[in-house]
Amino acid sequence: AEMEEFDKVPPLHKLSNQQRCRLISTCERSEEWKSSTKRETLGVLELELQRLLATSAENKLDLNRKELSGFRNLFSRFLRAKTFVDWSKIQPLPEHAIQPYSQLPGYDKTAIASMLSKLVVVKLNGGLGTSMGCKGPKSVISVRNDLTFLDLTMQQIQTLNKTYDVDVPLVLMNSFNTDDDTQKLLKKYANVKVAVHSFCQSRYPRVNKETLMPIVSDIESADHEAWYPPGHGNFYEAFHNSGLLDKFIAEGKEYCFLSNIDNMGATVDLSILNFVLNASAEGDAAPEFVMEVTDKTRADVKGGTLIQYENKLMLLEIAQVPKDYVDEFKSVSKFRIFNTNNLWVHLGAMKRNVEQQTLEMEVIVNPKHLDRGLDVIQLETAAGAAIKNFKGACGINVPRSRFLPVKKTSDLLLLMSNLYDIDNGSLTLSQLRSFPTTPLVKLGSSFDKVKDFLGRFSGIPDLLELDHLTVSGDVTFGKDVSLKGTVIIIANHGERIDIPPGSILENKIVSGNLRILDH
Repeated sequence: AEMEEFDKVPPLHKLSNQQRCRLISTCERSEEWKSSTKRETLGVLELELQRLLATSAENKLDLNRKELSGFRNLFSRFLRAKTFVDWSKIQPLPEHAIQPYSQLPGYDKTAIASMLSKLVVVKLNGGLGTSMGCKGPKSVISVRNDLTFLDLTMQQIQTLNKTYDVDVPLVLMNSFNTDDDTQKLLKKYANVKVAVHSFCQSRYPRVNKETLMPIVSDIESADHEAWYPPGHGNFYEAFHNSGLLDKFIAEGKEYCFLSNIDNMGATVDLSILNFVLNASAEGDAAPEFVMEVTDKTRADVKGGTLIQYENKLMLLEIAQVPKDYVDEFKSVSKFRIFNTNNLWVHLGAMKRNVEQQTLEMEVIVNPKHLDRGLDVIQLETAAGAAIKNFKGACGINVPRSRFLPVKKTSDLLLLMSNLYDIDNGSLTLSQLRSFPTTPLVKLGSSFDKVKDFLGRFSGIPDLLELDHLTVSGDVTFGKDVSLKGTVIIIANHGERIDIPPGSILENKIVSGNLRILDH
């Protein structure tokens, strides 16, 4: 009734003093009711978490207590969080908030080993390959020459260590979904010159969408649907809880370079490492946090961007944008850059923020519908959102070549082709391509799963001169096919197109039926 009354009120300036007081009183009661409801919800959740902890095995009690404490803090932030930013409070980015990569200072070649001795490389390895039809960790998908993401990463770090006679460690953050498989895989790298460490990110309980209470009653339950890994924003706390953060600080390490394991462009960059380590030598305070950003294209309009908000540099994700401003957020002219999730973070500052509980990353609410018919939500955070809690934080606008993620088989096609050269685990755009942009590739649902995708190519086509490729329907490619310019191949329902071996398609649309059968 109060809310109906509130909807009917005339504009504030037309109200009498008595009416204004009554309206303010109504609003205050409404807010007070919301606050008390949230307090009650948090209180009930805390009781549920205590019950969960009581089911813990003795040898896991400390770990489970830390995990549930982290979940409780995340849930508390969820209850008090504002869903959207106030668009009117977005400020212009300060000068030097985003540094052009081309203007980073040069570095002394004789100091490379010294710089690398202060670095830890961290790869986010919590994802499964299910979206591409693969079982197990995504890092075991073959990218090139039967080498997986993990193989290529190991090659990169080993080359760095051998070239400069250093010992840069590799750290893998696994999830409970990928940890067992990853531990088994690591045994095959016993003779590789890389010190590999791994730890598992937190395992948090999913909560019922209606009651907001955990759907699991036994903390030792192996019911995978009842638990979830809470996004890569959990890295800071999980890294600290693992003991590795303190270990590396004690060894004199200063920065970690954090990136997704499926981003084949995220290699150790000496110019950026020099910048984070030696900015103080130029008279500036060393940045505690650097985010690599790159220019948006039409394919990246949903990517998070950097803004100045409440006098801090902040990562703005599309989920935080009010509905009326989504088109403005997607504008390439207003928000020109997006977050690659390649992050350079000062280890001492990370320890300070975790121990003082000053990491206030925005909560991402991820709704899920379980196979058993239950609607749940999982609360997550993004690693880049921590930027506002670090001193001297800035972005570096890097070349697009540092962002080569593999989210779909269309990305895999590009990396498997002659568009990219491979050298010691690093992929670089071929010098034979006459312009530095990558083609736009759209493959239909018949290509979604890696196994189906590979079965449709007798050989990966020559893509050096390709601008745009669209393939839809039941289409297969013979060996030594070359695609140039814009190529569109559409096989309608019930039709099939076999592109013959040795075909050269340049600015062509292919449709209808084309079958090639063995005689």
